Amino acid sequence: MAQEWVTEDLWDITRKLLPAQPPRPKGGRPRVPDRNCLMGIVFVLRTGCAWNQIPPELGAASGPTCWRRFKEWTDAGLWPRLWQEVLNRLGRKGGVDLKRAVIDSATVRAVFGGHTPAPTRQIAGKTAANAMS
Repeated sequence: MAQEWVTEDLWDITRKLLPAQPPRPKGGRPRVPDRNCLMGIVFVLRTGCAWNQIPPELGAASGPTCWRRFKEWTDAGLWPRLWQEVLNRLGRKGGVDLKRAVIDSATVRAVFGGHTPAPTRQIAGKTAANAMS
């Protein structure tokens, strides 16, 4: 089932971009493998389920572990680098058709937000109830 969510190609790209693992503290559980966490993260992102709904039969890490690793990797800037690397590889293979590209504020930040027009002028008297009269 791991092949459905994290292919070998995706794992090879991601593995090279992962931040260094923090030093292991004395005692406690060993760190869950990164690929298992990536599998859970991809599952949550693709299905839209809650972190605690990752099915155990998936073979991924637990929901809280996947969430912590997602936050750790987000703080390390993994996702923009991974996105860029995947796009670069697709581009080299001719797999990106820019005729069908869409850009929105989810992928491109609107820094200055654009021009805000003047407020709409009132064209009729207010008809709503007024507590003052």
